Amino acid sequence: MESRAVSAKAFAAAVLLLIMSTSFLNVKSQTSTTLVPAIITFGDSTVDVGNNDYIHTIFKADFPPYGRDFKNHEATGRFCNGKLATDITAETLGFTTYPAAYLSPQASGKNLLIGANFASAASGYYDGTAILYHAIPLSQQLEYYKEYQSKLAKVAGSSKASSIISEALYILSAGASDFVQNYYVNPYLYKFYSADQFSSFLVGIFSNFVTDLYKLGARRIGVTSLPPIGCLPASITLFGKGSNGCVSRLNSDAQAFNKKINSAVNSLTKKLPQLKIAIFDTYQPLYDLVTSPAKSGFFEARRGCCGTGTVETTILLCNPKSIGTCSNATSYVFWDSVHPSEAANQVLADSLIIEGIGLIG
Repeated sequence: MESRAVSAKAFAAAVLLLIMSTSFLNVKSQTSTTLVPAIITFGDSTVDVGNNDYIHTIFKADFPPYGRDFKNHEATGRFCNGKLATDITAETLGFTTYPAAYLSPQASGKNLLIGANFASAASGYYDGTAILYHAIPLSQQLEYYKEYQSKLAKVAGSSKASSIISEALYILSAGASDFVQNYYVNPYLYKFYSADQFSSFLVGIFSNFVTDLYKLGARRIGVTSLPPIGCLPASITLFGKGSNGCVSRLNSDAQAFNKKINSAVNSLTKKLPQLKIAIFDTYQPLYDLVTSPAKSGFFEARRGCCGTGTVETTILLCNPKSIGTCSNATSYVFWDSVHPSEAANQVLADSLIIEGIGLIG
């Protein structure tokens, strides 16, 4: 448990730095307690707060035991037992409520003033990934964002809406589904494109998406790196060939992708002069948790709390009738076969906040 205490100290120090930085800010926030006026989120299941509840897809988390450790023990559509890393980040930035899933009834009126969440589980950078699983493609998420801007202007007035848009924190988390749920299992892709070529293709989409966001007024963007996709319980089961350890080939692909996206970020900052953009490294902190769980107070990293440890398929094993669900998720790095537990998300959020300080100032 010692390392969790150290992590908490780093987290507290980061928060202190953030609070100190407010004296240099000129943020017209909705309240004096938030360090940015709004949070606007795009991406996949790691940041989806319930959009998939409102579409026809098999990738849903609006039923128990999902959300069992969330407020009111409610399954909201988050692929976790509790809070996502972005929820924890929002709290750190002073938000007392979370920006709503855009397709939900809550995404209306004054609720729009603190932002909106457009993410969809099973989506990716490549629209083909989302289409394969009937999720919301990234291109459609951007269209919804344009729609949101119009609604925001009606609620706040054009001048205030413009201020919110330019000073909001934008979060983008995608890419894992493109590999794990599409490229590696889709012969139409892996037979014609190397992993390196597919990475370059995705990074090109990323660059265009950020450029489009910038043209629409976004100025502060945080994008997550790929996690160690070879260490996900589902990946070990599907691609590990009987081994119980991380699949090194998949992790190498993730690291190569992360290098490309870092390079793309450098190019974007040169091309878009007012852009503040940061890469949130999820690879190293999650890899450390998986390979040395005890150092951070975890005891299980091979299987999810909601799962058996053998055939780790999220939809089939994590549902109201799941018999293998653990009693205490705080000991588990993963909640299901793909997604971190709230306890692991806290560790990721600590790192995310420290890396994102430059976006706030």
